[in-house]
Amino acid sequence: MADKESQKAKLAFLSSDFTISIRDPLWKDIMLSPQFAKLYHLPAVQKLGRIKQLGPAFHIYPGAVHTRLDHSLGVYHVARLMLVSLLRSGQGQGLITRKGMLSFLAAAMLHDLGHFPYAHSLKELPLQEHEHLATTIIQNDDSIKEALNDAGCDIYQVCAIIDDTLPGNSLETNLYRAMLSGTLDPDKLDYLSRDAFFCGVPYGVQDASYIIDQLRLAEMRPAVSSHALGSVEHLLFSKYLMYQNVYWHKGTRAATAMIKKAMLTALRDGAIRPQDLYGMDDEQFFLLPQRIDFPSLALVDNVRDNQLLACRYETGYSEDSPLHRTAKRLDTRLECEERLYLALLPEYPDIKSWEVIVDIPEPISFESDIPIVSDDGTIRPFNTADELFSGPVVDAFARTLRKIRVFVPPQVRSGDVETAIRSTIG
Repeated sequence: MADKESQKAKLAFLSSDFTISIRDPLWKDIMLSPQFAKLYHLPAVQKLGRIKQLGPAFHIYPGAVHTRLDHSLGVYHVARLMLVSLLRSGQGQGLITRKGMLSFLAAAMLHDLGHFPYAHSLKELPLQEHEHLATTIIQNDDSIKEALNDAGCDIYQVCAIIDDTLPGNSLETNLYRAMLSGTLDPDKLDYLSRDAFFCGVPYGVQDASYIIDQLRLAEMRPAVSSHALGSVEHLLFSKYLMYQNVYWHKGTRAATAMIKKAMLTALRDGAIRPQDLYGMDDEQFFLLPQRIDFPSLALVDNVRDNQLLACRYETGYSEDSPLHRTAKRLDTRLECEERLYLALLPEYPDIKSWEVIVDIPEPISFESDIPIVSDDGTIRPFNTADELFSGPVVDAFARTLRKIRVFVPPQVRSGDVETAIRSTIG
């Protein structure tokens, strides 16, 4: 059935029905409808307030104690501003429906519902994707389904927007998927600025209002006007700086690698099952060493107490390096770490096997192909329209960020680690 509601009526609805204000330090007033306020206050959503957005980063930047709940509310807010911008500029005529808009807003608020504790420390492990876990929670929580129905959402569409492995049931759903996950998605527009704000660094703050104002649609994908090229440059460079100084800071990587090693060895040896980690918050996660007697879980206690391993070897990632090729996969990484441990053991008899960790960050993409719409209607990818962020430059940014590190107890000397690498791996 065709959607006969006018753009003007939808725009009025996004203003007049959203009357409940929640004060946010980043966006100031975030407006909810009574139905979305009910959704926000459900226990499954409030649990996100017990998961720190940046996990161990607060050990480096003490102010970084904001949560997935703060972020989810911010993503919802930016998603609503994006809808308002599209409707005001006459975009999406005949495609954007009221039910679809509400489903998109719900997906924005609930997209991290299945997120693991302690930020991305568990990201590489053999676990289900957090988007899939989010949709499982939605589909099995009667209070969430009731709240979504009361808000006028399509429950399946909410899930399909969050988890793109589900079949998309319309062009509108596919549009919202592209809006929720991409270069200019509300997720990124919130987390870069929010993380910078709470870390107290200037790198991530965005000109979000101008980007949102210049939002366009091109071939059913989010795009921006060519007038916002500078703002998109700022966004991508901010992402680079935040990865360099916050997300992949040496201390953050140490804590992340320690948690990953503890969980990987516990999963490998059957001390923990994948389902044991689903639905946990940070508080529950840090009780694991008290509940489960497994040696490497001592690393979890160490991270909680900010007793981090030291970086004694660091180099840029290279496919030509024997160390990097050997440690690229998690299973062979464990073998590599065991060889390094055995090589270090004669000089350091008190060292534990789980205290030798090779850290390789996952590949990073800057998603620089966002469509840019010129005044004459011409559409070009950002990485060809912008002189600074050309393809080779973007690739160089990603390459320089990726550092391979070996973390060991502080008493281990760098020279001994380098010798161990040469003697065991080459």
